[in-house]
Amino acid sequence: MRIKEIILLPNILDKLLWKHQVTEREIRQVLRNNPKFYYIEKGDIKGEDLYSALGRTQAGSDIIIFFIHKKSKDALIISARDMNDNERKHYGKK
Repeated sequence: MRIKEIILLPNILDKLLWKHQVTEREIRQVLRNNPKFYYIEKGDIKGEDLYSALGRTQAGSDIIIFFIHKKSKDALIISARDMNDNERKHYGKK
């Protein structure tokens, strides 16, 4: 999957920092370091669907990111957090 730009709205970033302790830098590291992408569901707008990206930061944290893949090939970040045990096992099945 090709991602041109990462769109991270200020209110989403605040939530990610406060609730999940995930930084913008970690999101960018995961999305630029060959994550595993998974289709989640069809979006409200045709051609803009919800996906997840599972990957590892440079510091070794396993992060899952939920985003809308826009028609422009941009990723609108919805949420991000540490992977749970099941997601971590799934990610390890490269």
